[in-house]
Amino acid sequence: MPVVVVESPAKAKTIEKYLGGDYRVLASFGHVRDLPPKDGSVDPDHEFDMKWEVAADSRKHLKAIKDALKDDQNLILATDPDREGEAISWHLLEALAPALKKGAEVNRVTFNAITKAAVTEAMARPRQIDQPLVDAYLARRALDYLVGFKLSPVLWRKLPGAKSAGRVQSVCLRLIVDREMEIEAFKAREYWSVHARLATPGGDEYDATLVSLAGKRLERFDLATAEQAAMAVSAVASRELKVASVAAKPASRNPWPPFMTSTLQQEASRKLGMGAKACMSAAQRLYEAGLITYMRTDGIDMAPEAVMAARDAIKAKFGENYLPKSPRMYKNKAKNAQEAHECIRPTDMMMSTDRLKLNADDQRKLYDLIWKRTIASQMEAARMERTTVEIASPDNQVGLRATGQVMLFDGFLRVYDQGRDDDEGEDSARLPVIAEGEAARLVAKSFEAEMAKAREKGGEAISAPAGQRGAPGMLADDGARVAARQHFTQAPPRYTEATLVKRMEELGIGRPSTYASIVTTIQDREYVLKDKNRLIPEDKGRLVTIFLLKYFPRYVSYDFTADLENELDEISAGDRLWREVLGRFWKDFSKALEGTSELRITEVLDAIDEALAPHLYPPRADGGDPRECPLCGQGRLNLKTARSGGAFIGCTNYPKCRYTRPLSAPDGEQPLGDRVLGEDAGDPISLKTGRFGPYVQRGEATEENPKPPRASIPKGWDAAALELEKAVQLLALPRPIGPHPEDGVLVEAGIGRFGPYVKHGSKYANIADVDEVFTIGMNRAVEVLASKQTRGRAAAAAPLREMGDHPDGGAIQVMSGRYGPYVKWEKVNATLPRDVTPEDLTLDQALELITAKAAKSPKKAAKKPAAKKAAAKPAAAKTAKAKAKAKAKPAAKAAKPKAAPKE
Repeated sequence: MPVVVVESPAKAKTIEKYLGGDYRVLASFGHVRDLPPKDGSVDPDHEFDMKWEVAADSRKHLKAIKDALKDDQNLILATDPDREGEAISWHLLEALAPALKKGAEVNRVTFNAITKAAVTEAMARPRQIDQPLVDAYLARRALDYLVGFKLSPVLWRKLPGAKSAGRVQSVCLRLIVDREMEIEAFKAREYWSVHARLATPGGDEYDATLVSLAGKRLERFDLATAEQAAMAVSAVASRELKVASVAAKPASRNPWPPFMTSTLQQEASRKLGMGAKACMSAAQRLYEAGLITYMRTDGIDMAPEAVMAARDAIKAKFGENYLPKSPRMYKNKAKNAQEAHECIRPTDMMMSTDRLKLNADDQRKLYDLIWKRTIASQMEAARMERTTVEIASPDNQVGLRATGQVMLFDGFLRVYDQGRDDDEGEDSARLPVIAEGEAARLVAKSFEAEMAKAREKGGEAISAPAGQRGAPGMLADDGARVAARQHFTQAPPRYTEATLVKRMEELGIGRPSTYASIVTTIQDREYVLKDKNRLIPEDKGRLVTIFLLKYFPRYVSYDFTADLENELDEISAGDRLWREVLGRFWKDFSKALEGTSELRITEVLDAIDEALAPHLYPPRADGGDPRECPLCGQGRLNLKTARSGGAFIGCTNYPKCRYTRPLSAPDGEQPLGDRVLGEDAGDPISLKTGRFGPYVQRGEATEENPKPPRASIPKGWDAAALELEKAVQLLALPRPIGPHPEDGVLVEAGIGRFGPYVKHGSKYANIADVDEVFTIGMNRAVEVLASKQTRGRAAAAAPLREMGDHPDGGAIQVMSGRYGPYVKWEKVNATLPRDVTPEDLTLDQALELITAKAAKSPKKAAKKPAAKKAAAKPAAAKTAKAKAKAKAKPAAKAAKPKAAPKE
């Protein structure tokens, strides 16, 4: 029977079910070949010849495919329908070539969804491997290899602690570093806005904002100070107001197009808090289960039959009012038509989430997002009415505006509304019925509650002139009818994974299949820290970026990277030759590499130090030299790196002066400098800041005592407010509590790597409060230790079903797991197929699953049949003899360490 090869076993199982017994479907488990991770795998001197290597894990998968081809030489390559999938098919064909006889039939099929109809149709329309797509893959792989294996060693030699560079990775990192430097350079600017609560003659209230003063339209910064704001408040409060005009205009909002890869990652981040990697992993499982179409795509168009299915679903679920007269068509924005596929959509439009049998919560939530976006994309527009009311004084010296919005028909918004990265400030307030020419009365005490809240928050109240009152950040007239609010411009926000992917897409950097891996890589390299969903550059990432900008500016240029992506797209379209593109790139890149060969580390550090000077040495309040050492007053501050890769600021007067501080401090705070807290027992006790944060030190380092006693400041303590008494207590840790009442062994309290603890001999028990370390007594310590000893593991989860006993002994149970239900026997855990529920599982099926799982991982087999016990006796005797022989060996020889693995 013909041999069909796909990437994953889950996909293979689903496709085999659709094709029936006439085909044999096997999995390659992804790429079977790759470039060896060593220099020379791509040879620029010989037309970029590549040396491929079959991965160790892939040999057994290739063997299984070769064995299957012995019976039938009809090979069908059914890997994913994109450039990467085409490359896997090409690699498979190259690796299987020796096993294929003359006349063997090899075909390539692709399908955008793993459904019976899509698979059957694809099998009826086979084709050959698309060589331009393969060429584009080869060009990308060679480029990424050359940048990684040629540029990374330069980083290792010239910038201690740097880990790697990448063609797109480094540009992505630059985006984050550039944004952080924008934030650091940002200077907040003050401005004020003035508001009034007005009432119609009938008593209905509404809010209005001052938009003109003294006959002039107000711009954002026209009211820049509290004094100007106070004058504006007086101007409004002292005048009668009338409605000058009322304008109501119809408006509509059209739905967003269906998802492509980048927009799915952005929405999953905004709404579900899923990172790009987690999003694509969940989407992959949904695709392999046949629930959604292919998830790596830059297309937003939908197949005609899918559009009609979506319209049928809308009509059935929401009624004809929500169905537009004609289908909505979305223009494909793909860079290259050959790599564009259908949008990401459900394969069955009627399959809403409530009808779906999915145990994995992340897959359920992601499917719900995809289904709603797809259905909404074909729904009627939302219709609303936007009203603008202009209010003015009779002398036209004061003008206010009230805006509101009324939803007339929710349309697609009934199903889906796109999330936002930051507040876009859309006004959706409701307005009462307002007539042109009617009086607009100021409402007394309208801002009393807001003023009270401002005072409760604390802070310095704004100084108010006569007839007005001030609160922190606010001013109001005595009647609290008109108020002014203080504002400050905000720095640009740090990137989230969603906004970073969006920005990369806007710049044309990377492609849908690469976004998740790029964002993950820069975090794994410790170049970027993810905190509260925001991406913050680490010092190491900042140094790498500045180094590349200084010595390789072209290769971290946004335009250059985007242009190169376009050239790669042209290769996949057959419009360029991949070796020519590589040749032009390598010619200039190799020259740039040669230009750094003579660089010394000190030169590199000096160049980076100069480039980062505005960030590292901000102007001092007293106007002094920002590089002057604040501790000794003689040395100058400059950039230093440690072998660990950390960077810090140190004094040139080292080792006489040991002043250090980190490159940056959280939230824009100025890093702490060294200071002496006082003396204890004749030793100066100092507060210092090192590469790993603030710490206290007893005495000073000398040649005789290069490492004086030190103690890190515990988390939660304010280093700036630290006093001598607390510092001495820290340096005295661990603190002896006394001998244990049962065995007399000393009990101590201290702060370790995992927080505060009490210790009895070799036994540790954590305590919750750091401050308790200095006060805990014996009774409490014994209680904590006893609690740790008696506290076992959490109670095991109850099984979903008890299936009975295994023939070899031991109960078989069905358990609930993170990735769905599974069968458990001894140490063997076998996942249930997606089409089998715990309630329908039979004992025979359970035994088959256990046998198959144990065969794949024989180390997990729990025990052998009882019949073989007698045969095990000689082996047991042999083991006992071996143990006795081992005991007789010299201790030194027995303790010989194993050789460290090669890197």
